[in-house]
Amino acid sequence: MDATFPDDRVAHIQREWARERPDLDPSPQGLIGRLHRLALALTEELTEVYDQFGLTEAEFDLLASLRRTGAPYAHRASDLAAHTMVTSGGLTKRVDRLIERGLVERAPSQADARQRIVQLTPAGLTLIDDAFSAHMANEHRLVGQLDPADRAALEPLLARWLGLFETR
Repeated sequence: MDATFPDDRVAHIQREWARERPDLDPSPQGLIGRLHRLALALTEELTEVYDQFGLTEAEFDLLASLRRTGAPYAHRASDLAAHTMVTSGGLTKRVDRLIERGLVERAPSQADARQRIVQLTPAGLTLIDDAFSAHMANEHRLVGQLDPADRAALEPLLARWLGLFETR
């Protein structure tokens, strides 16, 4: 094992595959396996904060999508589905749950009365502002585990790699 990389679970898996299938190169697992495990660990850390506000990851995403639109903190339902990368059926369930909690409401669109918009209520605005503040503090804590040079090097690499998938 290369001394520059940790002897972690992924390295152990790679060694097992190299032993069992020496005809295959398991080196991509070094990146993908670690990114996958890191994504799972980060998601767990992030959702703990959402839980403190009584939100699921999906509900946080929906409320945050509305909040960052600016006043009046509203989206057409069809646009909101695209911003949150969920199906319209999944969106309807989320919106219904948030309506029950008084965090969003459905209203007719002023631009087209046939369309409905989803809009933050004052309680929803307060909740997402508080939750987002805690979320940002948590993300600062998480990335603060890396030194500034590593953060500066990692971000453009990940952005380029992600861009290859998002432009498909």
